[in-house]
Amino acid sequence: MTAQSTIKSLEKTALRLRFNLLEMVGIGKAGHLGGSSSLAEIVAVLYFHKMKVNKADPRDPSRDLFLLSKGHAVLIQYAALGELGYFPKTEFAKVKTLAGALQGHPDMQTPGIEAVTGSLGQGLSIGVGMALALRLDGRPNRVHVVMGDGELSEGQIWEAAMAAWKFKVDNLVAFVDCNRIQATGPTCEIFDIPDIAKKWDAFGWKVIEIDGHNVGQIIGALEEAETVKGRPTVIIAHTVKGKGFSFAENNAAFHNGILTEELFARAKAELQAQAEALDKN
Repeated sequence: MTAQSTIKSLEKTALRLRFNLLEMVGIGKAGHLGGSSSLAEIVAVLYFHKMKVNKADPRDPSRDLFLLSKGHAVLIQYAALGELGYFPKTEFAKVKTLAGALQGHPDMQTPGIEAVTGSLGQGLSIGVGMALALRLDGRPNRVHVVMGDGELSEGQIWEAAMAAWKFKVDNLVAFVDCNRIQATGPTCEIFDIPDIAKKWDAFGWKVIEIDGHNVGQIIGALEEAETVKGRPTVIIAHTVKGKGFSFAENNAAFHNGILTEELFARAKAELQAQAEALDKN
């Protein structure tokens, strides 16, 4: 069982990532707040607890790999990479501007980015290929791929799922960020995919379902995945789109919304209140 002190530390890290995220979205420009904030705890656990990461060298050959297939949520990955020191945090305020180095989707010129993603449906295929290459090289590195639940309507996802089972890619762990809302509304209204867990199970994967905001459950799922042999693992993380920002939670308008000065101030105050509550507990 993970120590409570570790869980609390990672909860604080997730909150810090949300503060970074808010700085990147800023005032008056469109930013993918919703699907980035739903991943804060998962990204915190991966980068600051579970994955092998070298703060001094983002290309360390012994590193574990992270691929954000739902590349529009790259702001939450930038939030973590900035915390690791891969680039100055001053870049946060310049995201998606000609003055900055951080693009609106993952680009391999950014330290810590493993592949160009964001054309939805491709990340799992890339992850399968990387995992197979690591196995051929006899290396113990693990590959983690994060997909959106709306992204599961892409056929290439399921081709990759079949290939991962066929080739017994057990050094691959996929996450489905199951926040139930995509760009223009609820996934159940746009392209309903019922029984997601049963589908992955039918494709031969080990399936684990968790609360994607519960740090202890995220750690437990990743530890369980490490024991799985002969097949890949998918962690279906039930999350809240816009988590941490009351006006954005479960609100499709903030999939790629714009914050007014008033909303920005409100968001910052809400995060500060959450930080104070964590300090008291």
